[in-house]
Amino acid sequence: MTNEMIQLYQFTPAWGLPNPSSFCMKLETYLRMADIPYQIAPDADVRKAPKGKMPYIQHRGRAIADTELIIEYLKKNFGDKLDQDLSPAERATAQSIRCLVEEHLYWAVLYSRWAESENWKINKQTFFGALPPVVRTILAEIVRRQVLKSLKGHGMGRHQRDEIYHFGKVDLLALSDLLGSQSFFMGERPTSVDASIYGLLANILWVPIESPLKEHGKTLDNLASYCERMKERFI
Repeated sequence: MTNEMIQLYQFTPAWGLPNPSSFCMKLETYLRMADIPYQIAPDADVRKAPKGKMPYIQHRGRAIADTELIIEYLKKNFGDKLDQDLSPAERATAQSIRCLVEEHLYWAVLYSRWAESENWKINKQTFFGALPPVVRTILAEIVRRQVLKSLKGHGMGRHQRDEIYHFGKVDLLALSDLLGSQSFFMGERPTSVDASIYGLLANILWVPIESPLKEHGKTLDNLASYCERMKERFI
């Protein structure tokens, strides 16, 4: 492996998806959309990640974490063919949509995976199943406590279950209304915000995690069609 080739550090694929992490899936989808060569690092370990989270990249001897900072770096070094034609108003709209997805809806999804007992069993096996039994049990519970603490710190975790899913369903309906009959969220051409939206929607609709979010998402036909379109084109 050379310093010139981007090394992508992320979780192992699962559930028929490129990644069970929406942010990992977002970044890999962006790399494919932007046609940027990369290699998936075989030795990814979240405990060694620069900010303690996946994904991150190594490029030219530098480790870069956080998907938005990574994408900014990629645009600077490889060009910005996905977003270069967006107007300032369109860029602002895309940023607003991204925040809805990553700073609000994401937390409802996180709740469905880490707080719901039956879903936690599935999530635990997916992310920690490869570890030795004793380590798996201890580490999984430590991480779960941290995630639930983060949920409460964000504010989403302070609400009742029905309220959390209500917020998430409102977000899904907003995304459906924003998409309408368009092929992609900013029109007929895909842009970088589609990587973010697809990464999370696929991790709601196409996973073995049952929740009111998934049930509601399946009633919004244009979102399901959108995910199929993104998969066909970029995965």
